[in-house]
Amino acid sequence: MIYSVSGKLAATGKNFAVVEVAGIGIKIFVHQRTLTSLPPIDGAVKFFTHLNVREDLLDLYGFLSREESDFFQLLTSVSGVGPKSALAILDVAPMKELTAAIKEGRPDLMTRASGIGSKTGERIILELRNKVKAEQSEESVKKMESDADIVETLAGLGYRRDEVKIALQKVDDKIVSLEARLKAALKILSGKK
Repeated sequence: MIYSVSGKLAATGKNFAVVEVAGIGIKIFVHQRTLTSLPPIDGAVKFFTHLNVREDLLDLYGFLSREESDFFQLLTSVSGVGPKSALAILDVAPMKELTAAIKEGRPDLMTRASGIGSKTGERIILELRNKVKAEQSEESVKKMESDADIVETLAGLGYRRDEVKIALQKVDDKIVSLEARLKAALKILSGKK
């Protein structure tokens, strides 16, 4: 198994990054949050990786932290959750909020990921509830819910969901009320930050 890959960021795509290591470009599948956190092209980057082996392909999935890589592997240990579904779950919210949603028994928050239905969401909660650690899980779940409401509100106003999620990542975590987070996200989106 390939534990990590370090090198120069050579290119990015919709759901992947290419890392050049000793003249070889390695394609690594990543989620959108990772893509927004990468250095500029030609910058140094390190991914903690998971190699998915099937009879017809080898796919490498990458994460900027070992904790996120471990959480990805926990998600894929659940029956019915493959690597692409696990990446979709990681796109819903930061890992801290996802573990809080699992700890609080909220399958509805898992089903916001593309390809995750209610039965799979419930299975994730059932199988992982005692395996994840989450501090202040109730507050994290409330933040996750309000951020989802903000995404829907701003998408209704014509903003793209992915750009709203990126803006919400930039909002200070100390700002907790829905109205204040909405105003801060709008400032970021309008470039007035």
